[in-house]
Amino acid sequence: MRAFVFPGQGSQTLGMGKDLAEASPVAKAVFDEVDEALGESLSSVIWGEDADALTLTQNAQPALMAVSVAVSRVLEAEGGFSLADKGVYVAGHSLGEYSALTATGALSLADSARLLRLRGVSMQEAVPVGVGAMAALLGLDLEDARAVADEAAQGEICSAANDNAPGQVVISGHKTAVERACGIAKDKGAKRAMLLPVSAPFHCALMSPAAEKMAEALAGTKISAPTLPVVANVRAVAVNDPAVIRDLLVEQVTGSVRWRESVMWMAGQGITHLVELGSGKVLSGLTRRIDRSVTGANAVTHAEIAALIEMLEE
Repeated sequence: MRAFVFPGQGSQTLGMGKDLAEASPVAKAVFDEVDEALGESLSSVIWGEDADALTLTQNAQPALMAVSVAVSRVLEAEGGFSLADKGVYVAGHSLGEYSALTATGALSLADSARLLRLRGVSMQEAVPVGVGAMAALLGLDLEDARAVADEAAQGEICSAANDNAPGQVVISGHKTAVERACGIAKDKGAKRAMLLPVSAPFHCALMSPAAEKMAEALAGTKISAPTLPVVANVRAVAVNDPAVIRDLLVEQVTGSVRWRESVMWMAGQGITHLVELGSGKVLSGLTRRIDRSVTGANAVTHAEIAALIEMLEE
């Protein structure tokens, strides 16, 4: 049994998806539609030479979604099948959940691009630059990381933001509290505790202003039932009801990304293969750390999609 997964922020690279768009009119149409929806040429940023511009949250989020959806549509067009024919679930890491919903028809491509642009801008504006921070705690499990965050908070916000894999938890909150947490984590046996080069403290209560803006935007957005159930970040179980999906996308802004639990839940349902569609191999790497009985594959280039089609037809 197979699930398709979609990467999150940090997987972006300059030039991603360019060869695919040059080789496939299906992929080119995805980038053109995203550009039109945003009223600007995001594709020129993706395929340009300014890494800082692509790294901006408001660009990285819709860009990664565009690449993932382009990959999924080329896979379906050239493979002659739908994701629903070859998989049981979809899931995405943070913004990747929008990619998963778009690839399965729950969100239109244009709506997804506009929502992710708003999500990126709102997250950036929610907290003044320098006030918040995120840090990776390596070598601590989720419960230990939560205990460290609680001890470090001292009246400020500090909480577990991403439970990525065993021994890899990301915390988020006020910068002073996150810095305290790094010191406490090392005292409690963390192998490493390091601040991350991010522009805002994602997935914590400081993102509440962004959640309010997303709630308003999502209230006016059509969401259909996806063709495959989506394993939601904040619940780590599959959902397919549009009203529930809408609520969870709002909750996701301030809630933790429960990726380790999501992969474990899928494995518990009989999933043996996770196929990562989009830029990078981050999720494939995390899968190996979470459950070695689940194999990973990934595709972003035209050649990789062709190889994936062969594998899926076996």
